[in-house]
Amino acid sequence: MPAAEKGAPVNELLEGLATTRTIRRYTDDPVEEHDLVQILWHATRAPSGSNRQHVRYIVLRDSEPALQARAALGRAARAAWQHKEAADGYGAGSGTVADSPKSRMAATMQHYVEHFHEAPVIVVVCLLRYREANPYEGASVYPAVQNLLLAARGLGFGGAVTMWHSLVEQELRELLQIPAEAALSACVTLGRPAGRHGPVRRRPLSEVVFDGQWGEAAEWALDPPGTQFTGWK
Repeated sequence: MPAAEKGAPVNELLEGLATTRTIRRYTDDPVEEHDLVQILWHATRAPSGSNRQHVRYIVLRDSEPALQARAALGRAARAAWQHKEAADGYGAGSGTVADSPKSRMAATMQHYVEHFHEAPVIVVVCLLRYREANPYEGASVYPAVQNLLLAARGLGFGGAVTMWHSLVEQELRELLQIPAEAALSACVTLGRPAGRHGPVRRRPLSEVVFDGQWGEAAEWALDPPGTQFTGWK
């Protein structure tokens, strides 16, 4: 990979950061091995604690154990969404309006879980623990997950990060022969977007950036002109 000029801005990188959406609908196009290699290579460029590089990636495609794991993950996804849909009131309020953001999100999620097991590629991201589980170990694995998503974006693919694997973790451990010392940290679906990436909507900087202490407004933290904001609270 070519080295970037020292101190030079990388505008394409910033564009990718601002436009990488969670992609939950995929075409039937495969993710070819040469693209998978690039995606995973860039994932492994992420930092980790003490540079131990203890992240491992189980790529689920079409082997028999992978197909069984996919089926288990699909069941988990549908069960998790059924619970969340009811608990979070997706069928109430604006959720009853066909074209509201809430209703569109519910429809997207329903499609996603129904076809979860059919995603072109599913990656189970694991962390080999070298000490007892702790609240900070995610710092050694989730940068790699984000790199994976950004690399996929750079190659024209998209993905979604889920934690639903936790509902069938023991089954996955047995099917995929995952050792006890490996934490199952994330499950990522990947594929060619059926829709598109684009500018993401987030909260304004004024709501999330503090200057010097909690709650102190950062007057200088202004969103770029044209920024669109989320309506979710």
